[in-house]
Amino acid sequence: MSDLPAIHDPEASLLDVSENDITVIAAQGLAGLLNLESLNMSKNRLDDESFGPDRLPSLTLLKMLDLDSNHISKIPALPPSLEVLKLNHNKLNSLPLDSFKGLQKLVSLELQGNGLYEASLSPQTFRPLGRLVDLHLGGNLFRFVPKDLPASLQKLEMGQNQLEQVTQERLGHCVKLRVLDLSHNRLHEQSVSQALWTQLSSLETLDLSHNQFTQVPPNLPRRLRKLSLQHNNIHHIPAFSFRHLRPGLQSLQLSNNDLSHSSLNRNAFAGTFVSLAELLLDNNRLSEVPQCIRLFKKLQVLRLDNNHIRTVKQWAVCHPKNSDSTLTSLHLESNLLQVEAIPPKTFSCLTDTQGLVLHPQQV
Repeated sequence: MSDLPAIHDPEASLLDVSENDITVIAAQGLAGLLNLESLNMSKNRLDDESFGPDRLPSLTLLKMLDLDSNHISKIPALPPSLEVLKLNHNKLNSLPLDSFKGLQKLVSLELQGNGLYEASLSPQTFRPLGRLVDLHLGGNLFRFVPKDLPASLQKLEMGQNQLEQVTQERLGHCVKLRVLDLSHNRLHEQSVSQALWTQLSSLETLDLSHNQFTQVPPNLPRRLRKLSLQHNNIHHIPAFSFRHLRPGLQSLQLSNNDLSHSSLNRNAFAGTFVSLAELLLDNNRLSEVPQCIRLFKKLQVLRLDNNHIRTVKQWAVCHPKNSDSTLTSLHLESNLLQVEAIPPKTFSCLTDTQGLVLHPQQV
């Protein structure tokens, strides 16, 4: 279907015409859908000429509009009733001042996979969006966080950009942020203001994976529950980096870094022993199981595969005093272990015997 014909159904609340070849919306194509609340036109061939000035604004009850994967280069005229707008994977390379004018009810905006960068946005582009909660800007060309983001934001995704700096001035006012994705960028310790983490007091999930950090950032947000630092150059975890967190980390992902036995001192994980459920240390340079592992009280998933571990001592993972173990999954494959030499009760605390992976080992 290349043209969207006129549709007359006053009772319809949802219309899905995704995955077609629609290029034109007829003048009266949507006029007969007075009660439409959700419209999915993703994966078509829509461009800026496909929308007349009154095609979409006539849908006065529309709440969700999906225009993903089309050929749109500017924001079309939209109804003020809109709450969710998806424009991922289009050809947007600028957002003028009036791009979101009148959209005071918008709570979710997705603009991933376009050609946006900081100079292509007016400083006040997002100002009308006073209720915006979720903002997705991943897969663009940003070197810096845009100015004047809505203070109402609870989730910001800026993965797969070219971010070199994240400043307190650009993001510090977003005190309601709960989820922040800065993965796949060019960030390191000096790129992020330490004072920023203190201001983001509501942050619970932070993704800094696929960057250039060499150590765990200090002064992390107090309420942080999940921290992803995979695929960095981390070779050091400062002592007591997590001790101030309350109620404490539940997930810590440190896979694919440069951690060795000497870089994990006895206080590296202090503050997480009674909260952590997932610890990923695979694909590092560990020569033995870290001594602190047996101190975790709620650990469920532990990954130590693809390291240089040669031996596992009897009480390295399971301590006899830890009778209430929650460990269900342990990966030790692709190390330098002689499996037959491991003491027989070394993994007795695993609650699921099928969760233990020891093979294959490196030659």
